[in-house]
Amino acid sequence: MLTNEIIILLVTAASIGFFHTLFGPDHYLPFIVISKARSWSIGKTALITFLCGLGHVGSSVVLGFIGVALGLAVHKIEIFEGVRGSIAAWVLMAFGLVYFIWGVRRAIKSKPHSHLHTHSDGTSHAHDHSHFKEHSHIHAEEGKTNITPWALFIIFVLGPCEPLIPLLMYPAAQSNVGGLILVTAVFSAVTIATMMSIVIVVSMGLNVLPMGKLERYASAMAGAAIFLSGAAIQFLGL
Repeated sequence: MLTNEIIILLVTAASIGFFHTLFGPDHYLPFIVISKARSWSIGKTALITFLCGLGHVGSSVVLGFIGVALGLAVHKIEIFEGVRGSIAAWVLMAFGLVYFIWGVRRAIKSKPHSHLHTHSDGTSHAHDHSHFKEHSHIHAEEGKTNITPWALFIIFVLGPCEPLIPLLMYPAAQSNVGGLILVTAVFSAVTIATMMSIVIVVSMGLNVLPMGKLERYASAMAGAAIFLSGAAIQFLGL
């Protein structure tokens, strides 16, 4: 039965899920920049975003249900979530830094250079050449065993949905179990849907924009963006 309290919590859950995701660039920026750098298809990008979103909300949901079942005080759960969030931010920063360094190294290796060709008749000519495309093909093949999606998934499992437990799950648990499950489901669905919508729309927009000479710096820029995203969480509380 939907009580007035549960209805209010459902509206609140949808609102918090949407705005919490919208104003938290860490929820979508890593997928957008890596998708562009790795030339992922929209389908692959959407799937990885969905799975990471599921891990993100799922970890907090499990913790919240454990807290409710054991009758733990909400402040104890908040302390644990805060520690977990700090760890996730530092791991995201480390991942971004490593990705940035790898991207810079790749960009340097892909710098265009000249080749001199001498023909049998004695004539010769030079032309500019870049291994960027060759590296791209290699990395496309490596994508089958690429650890990047797994790294993102682990980071998002570590990252908590801060408002879920204290603002939604605990209040809903005061009414009934059905209400608790419904409120949790609405928050989770809206959060994941918002993540996917932003990632898909922005990625589709970026795909039609030519990067030109900046293309070989795509991975370095992706790493820098991810690092700054983690720093925003850790130091600005976004």
